[in-house]
Amino acid sequence: MSVLFSPAEPRESQYGINPSLVKKRGADLENMTSVLLKDLIPDLPDVIYPNKNNDISAVKIATEKALESVDMSMIKPNHTVNILASHHGFTLVGGLPYAEMLKTIKDVVERKTGCKNIRLRAGVGLRFRETEEYIRRFGLDKHFNNKAIGIAPIDEGIPIETMIGTLYGLRRAYDADWIIHAHNSDVREVHFHRQVDRAVKPFGMSYARIETRSTYHQNMGPRASNFVARAIFDSKFVQEKYAFSCFLMVVPNGIMTVDADNDLYALNERVTATGCRYYGKMMTLLGAIDECIAVLDFPCPVPYVFSGGIIYANFAGANIDLYDLDNPLPPYTWYTEAFYGKRSRPLVDEVVPVNPAIKACVHNYAWTGYPSSFFAEHIPTIVVGNEQANLFNKDPQNTTYMKHAVVAENTDVAIDFAFKIAKTDKIIVFDGAVGGINVSESLANHLLKVAPSINEKVEQELLPKWFSQRGLDLRKALLIGSKEAAVNY
Repeated sequence: MSVLFSPAEPRESQYGINPSLVKKRGADLENMTSVLLKDLIPDLPDVIYPNKNNDISAVKIATEKALESVDMSMIKPNHTVNILASHHGFTLVGGLPYAEMLKTIKDVVERKTGCKNIRLRAGVGLRFRETEEYIRRFGLDKHFNNKAIGIAPIDEGIPIETMIGTLYGLRRAYDADWIIHAHNSDVREVHFHRQVDRAVKPFGMSYARIETRSTYHQNMGPRASNFVARAIFDSKFVQEKYAFSCFLMVVPNGIMTVDADNDLYALNERVTATGCRYYGKMMTLLGAIDECIAVLDFPCPVPYVFSGGIIYANFAGANIDLYDLDNPLPPYTWYTEAFYGKRSRPLVDEVVPVNPAIKACVHNYAWTGYPSSFFAEHIPTIVVGNEQANLFNKDPQNTTYMKHAVVAENTDVAIDFAFKIAKTDKIIVFDGAVGGINVSESLANHLLKVAPSINEKVEQELLPKWFSQRGLDLRKALLIGSKEAAVNY
C-alpha cells in the first residue's frame, strides 16, 4: 500500500501561514495509504476533471454545451450583466475548474448577445478579501477587463422587499440590468442547509448583507433559514434581473459536468439529487468510522478542509444522518453552538454531542477567518508550529482557539501525541486529495470492509427516504451520472 493521491498545495494567503512553513503533509506520515473513492462507492460517475492530461478545456467544452440550451435573448448589447460567483467554488479541485467556467460564461454571453459590459461579482463569507486573492490568482481580473471584484457582506446593502419582509442584498451584486447565478453543486455545509434549496442558498449568503446572512446562521437556524434565500430569489426585484444559472456539477471524485438552466428550481432538483445520491453515500460511509485521528491539511478555514469531497464540519456531525430531515439539529452549526456554552454536551438532549469517533485532531495546516474555536473546545486538538498558533491567536474570530489546543513542534511530534491520547492508529487526512482519500492502512481496511453494506443501506433504505422527504422522483434522480444525462439529465 502507498499514497497515490496528492494533497492540495498550500496557498499564499493572508488567512494562512506562509506555505514554506508547511514542512510535512499528513499523507507523508508512516503507514499511510490511499483508497480510490470508486473502490468505496462503485457507482460514482466518471468525471470530466481531473482527467488524464489535466486538460481544463474539458470544463470549457462542458460549459459551452450547457449554455447552448439557455435563453439569453433578454440580454441586449447595451445592457450590463453581473456574473455572481461564490468563494467556495475556488476551493474545488484546486479552483481552476470554477474559474474556467466563469471565464467561459462571460465569453459565451458576449458572443451570443453582443453585450460587452459583463462584470464578475465574487461573493465571500467572513474572509472579506479572499475572493480578491482568487481573482488575481486565476487571472479573472484580466479576463473580465478589470471588471472583476470581490463583494463582502459588510459592503453597501440594498433593500429587497420579500414575502417575509425587507431583506438586504449587496448593492454591487445587483447593480446591473441582468444577473447570472454561477455556482456549484458541492454539498458543502449540509449541516446548515440539509440539502434543501442548496442551489438557491447564495441569494441569502454570498449575495446578501451580513444582517441577512446572520438570519440564516443565527436567528432561524438550519432548515428554517432556507426560506430566507428563497424569499430573496422569488422577490420581484431579483426576478426582474435574473437571466439564468450555470453550475459546476461536483461529485466526491471531481467535476461531473456543467449544468445550466433559466429555471433555477429545475436545476435545484438536479443539485439535490446529486447531493443525496453521491455525497449521501460518502457522508454515510464516513459516519461508519468507529474511531480515528483527523488531520487537517488543506488551504481553507478549519471547518472547510476536505476529505473524500466532505468537509470537516460535516464529519463532526456524521454521527447522525444529516440528510434525514426527521433528525433534530446537527451536532455542529453556529445555531447549535449556542446550546453548548461551557458544558461538555448540548443544553438540550435533542442535540447530540459532536461525533465521538473523532478521538483527536492534528491541525497540520488550515486557515483562519472563520469561527473555529468550537472544534478545539470539543475535540482534543494539536496545532503544528508556533507560527500557526500565533496566527490563530491574532485572528479576532478565533481568540479562544488556542486556549483549547496544544502546540507541537512538527507534524511527527503532533501525531505521536495524538496516538497517546486517542488510543487508535486510524488516521483520516482532510487534505483535498481528489479521486481518493488518504488514510492510515488500518482505516483503509475498515472502510473497504464496511463500504458494501453502507452502499446497500443508502440505495435500499436511505435514498428513498431522503427523496421522499424532499418530494423528488427517485427513479428519475437515479439517472444522474449516466451517459444519457450528461448535461441537463
